[in-house]
Amino acid sequence: MALLDFLVSRGSTIGDIQIMATLEEVHTDTIQASEHPIERGAAITDHAYKKPAEVLIRCGWTDSSFTALVGSVSSLFQGGSVGDRYIDGVYSQLLALQESRQPFTIVTGLRQYDNMLIQSLRVDRDQKTSNALMVTAICRQVIIVETQATQLPPREAQRDPASTAEVENTGVKLATPATPSPGGSVPPTAWVEE
Repeated sequence: MALLDFLVSRGSTIGDIQIMATLEEVHTDTIQASEHPIERGAAITDHAYKKPAEVLIRCGWTDSSFTALVGSVSSLFQGGSVGDRYIDGVYSQLLALQESRQPFTIVTGLRQYDNMLIQSLRVDRDQKTSNALMVTAICRQVIIVETQATQLPPREAQRDPASTAEVENTGVKLATPATPSPGGSVPPTAWVEE
């Protein structure tokens, strides 16, 4: 079986990092539905919401590829050393992307995901993959919303300004002794037993 038979897609990226070989993609889209009873005739969309999309990508890079050779030659011309390995650079880029916590775009064989973060990175190494970087990346979408501020109409134009006007700072309020019912006030000294 040829190596190309294992590839799910070509041209996939995690942020700006080109994936050399994608072995597996697991796409997860979930709706969270309410667990409490919903009245018949109510809008079901009011009782369910879409959770952030998740994608698991098992992918790999190798030092014995043409891209790695070009990267090594380029590194030499930029002051790098002969011992610099292509896969070490890719791994450093993945860690830096995760550490930055800045949303990025993922392109897979199935679709494009925007506003993603790397939730976890797992690297598997053994005696057979010492010159390869095998990564399992679990990425999750960040839901980004925009808020707006609005200006309330002036107090004079409001029908009931006491309940609809903007909050005002009226200073500190001090507690005063209550008036006992049925009428009249009792001085605080009257409370002291003799």
